[in-house]
Amino acid sequence: MRSVRARAAIGATLVVAVALVAAGLAVLLVLRANLIDQADLQAEVAAREVAGQLALDTPYADLDLDDEEDHPVQVTDEEGRVVFVSKGLRAISGTGSAGVRPVPSASVGATPSPGDDDDGDDDDDGGDDSGRPGRGEVSSDDPDFSDGTATVDGRAADYRFAAVEATTPAGLTLTVYAGAPLAAEQEAVGTVRGAMLTGLPLLLAVVAAVTWLVTRRALRPVEGIRREMAAITASEDLARRVPEPDSRDEIARLARTTNETLTVLEASVERQRRFVADASHELRSPIASLRTQLEVAEAHPELLDLPGAVADTVRLQVLAVDLLLLARLDAGEKPGAARLEVGALVREEVSQRAGDRIPVTVEVAEGAAYEVNGSRGQLVRVVGNLLDNAQRHAEGFVAVSVAADAGGGVRVEVRDDGAGVPEGERERIFERFVRLDDARSRDDGGAGLGLAIARDVAARHGGTLTVHQAPEGGAAFRLRLPRAG
Repeated sequence: MRSVRARAAIGATLVVAVALVAAGLAVLLVLRANLIDQADLQAEVAAREVAGQLALDTPYADLDLDDEEDHPVQVTDEEGRVVFVSKGLRAISGTGSAGVRPVPSASVGATPSPGDDDDGDDDDDGGDDSGRPGRGEVSSDDPDFSDGTATVDGRAADYRFAAVEATTPAGLTLTVYAGAPLAAEQEAVGTVRGAMLTGLPLLLAVVAAVTWLVTRRALRPVEGIRREMAAITASEDLARRVPEPDSRDEIARLARTTNETLTVLEASVERQRRFVADASHELRSPIASLRTQLEVAEAHPELLDLPGAVADTVRLQVLAVDLLLLARLDAGEKPGAARLEVGALVREEVSQRAGDRIPVTVEVAEGAAYEVNGSRGQLVRVVGNLLDNAQRHAEGFVAVSVAADAGGGVRVEVRDDGAGVPEGERERIFERFVRLDDARSRDDGGAGLGLAIARDVAARHGGTLTVHQAPEGGAAFRLRLPRAG
């Protein structure tokens, strides 16, 4: 099932169905228990009423039964024989005996009178001095309850029977079974069950429909985002944006994040296009110059400008190396994790630049150790690019210093006494193929990749590269790197 709406509707319907079924069963069980308790109470009252009459030695024929149809009565003696049944009782089950025909047994209400006493003694024989019968007793224990059926006047029904024991004044123990009808309980439970079976499918249908509609409404912005993304993919127009809903929920945040991703992607693609165009333009000049010189040399060997051809080849090689490094940086190449001492790295790089136009002054505190983690080759490239830039613009002074940074890192600063960088151009100079000295020749001004490479390498090492005004009046490029460890 691929539709989120369908999965949500089915899931919600199943959860509600399980909850309703569980609640319905609980309601039915509680209702049935309450109704059975009421039936038990009615059966117990009827049984104790008959037992009370028997305890008073009331004859079977004189027993007063309230409602023989609703409360059928059966009385058994100590041996389980039926001694009395209510009027109209034709069949019974669930009691001590299935019999409905009384059998001869010890009579009730036959207590002898005082005149029948041969001895004339006033013994305590269950009677009093007036000749009236004495009292028996009714068991105070909780009665036993059972389910059964009874047929009264030809109508069979289910009953709840209560069994109460009674002892007559003559010492005869009888068990009275009195029933209470379960028709009301069955009817109530059946009505509730029928209502649940009828209402449950309707309620589940409503839940499914409401969940479907709510989910569709909630996912409508997602569908709009999907359609717009499909259109952007088809048109390859990264300037388009997905619609952002006015809500502040997860979908709105998804739309905003999607648009931010498109913005970054558009900028990346645009930068890539510019990079390719500028690289093609930069490569075209040395390649065309080299080709021209080779063609002239082929026709007129004596006119071959060998130094110029070598210079164009070197420039082409340097440009290719720069482009390759930028490509690796753009691909997310991570720097190495070697532990480097920045002061020694700077001294070594300066010592290899004996042919620079202006001597470089190195300012590193003696005995100080400034260690960082990173790629030695890339950090050497950063220092070299900054020194090349300073040599290009300095009048007569270039210095590089290494010191502890106020933020706990290491600071490398390259200064010159040139014209400096205008404040409004201090970020633009780190863009690729940007040269502020366009009037100069390409040989003197470079391709405009050195500072861009330096900043990218600094960022990959967790540092920053910025430009400021130097005390000598020129530019001061500050490279900040985090300390090792």
